[in-house]
Amino acid sequence: MMTFKNKILAATLTASMVIVAPAVHAQKVLKFAHDNRTDMFENPAHAFTGVFKNIVESASNGAIKVEVYPNNQLGSANEHLTMVQNNVIQGTLTSVGALASFYPRMGVLDVPFAFSSNASTYEVFDGPFGHELADDIEASLRNVKVLGFPDTGGFFSVTNSRRAIESIDDFDGIRVRTMTLPSHQRIIQELGGEAYPLAWGEVYSALQTGVIDGQMNPIPTISFARFDEVQQYVTLTNHLFSPYTLIISKRFYDGLTEEEQNILHYAAQSGINASRGVSRVIEASDRGLPGLQGKMHVNALSPEERERFREATQPALIDYIRTTQDEKGGELLDLFLQETERANNRRYMAP
Repeated sequence: MMTFKNKILAATLTASMVIVAPAVHAQKVLKFAHDNRTDMFENPAHAFTGVFKNIVESASNGAIKVEVYPNNQLGSANEHLTMVQNNVIQGTLTSVGALASFYPRMGVLDVPFAFSSNASTYEVFDGPFGHELADDIEASLRNVKVLGFPDTGGFFSVTNSRRAIESIDDFDGIRVRTMTLPSHQRIIQELGGEAYPLAWGEVYSALQTGVIDGQMNPIPTISFARFDEVQQYVTLTNHLFSPYTLIISKRFYDGLTEEEQNILHYAAQSGINASRGVSRVIEASDRGLPGLQGKMHVNALSPEERERFREATQPALIDYIRTTQDEKGGELLDLFLQETERANNRRYMAP
């Protein structure tokens, strides 16, 4: 039987153990959803996500765990964004099309033939315009934090099953699938084609059955979606660039320490660089343009014809965007045009 003295000693030891025991911190979980497969070498979305996850977990020494839910496991892109706003999940990559239904000012990006090179897109979205756009998305949507604009695969090209598009006249009568964005539809219409808005999940079958003749997307998307099986022609129009928006739950972000927030920013920057690099690698690999050239007829626009395309679409779309935006949208459009012009005129490594 334990004596009274031993009971006191045991109680004292127990109390001292409680006092000196190190605090145990619960692991913070960042649930991240996107709509692509988990092959980092197939699509820029998971190239971003894989790098982001690796850096967040390693740099935080496991204090933050990133759980990835690809292939729309948790719902559609629109549902992902709503879940981030409600902190049900903590991160997602949102396309321009999905974000536009929540944030109509995203339409200022739909100026056709705005960029002269991939390098120009990096400068614009990492510079003053990107910062202003991120701030305005946060103010408009609330409960979200924007950490950058990863690559979706590069510039848009047009595929179709009717003919090679070498001039504006070649667009005549061709039915081209677009996102459900009026501005994208206007671009095709200004070129003389027939715009056919359609959900992404229905595109392949619509091309296969001839409901539509063509579609527009970046080269990596054309490749991994296997559109070469149902399309014969690719025209490198390079007429649009539509990045992802990296959106994090503000409630989750605000609950991190300053050091942990810095880790998220660093991981975001590294992941964005990865998405851009993988996009360029895919474009130049058998999974991109070289692979498609063996299966489809591929042509680029001549400089003269590209200028005709630009003249036929850009002024009309700038006017259209301006009339459909509010005052703040107009300010963002002006900044976008200013920054794209500056970036287009800058030569890499020039003094």
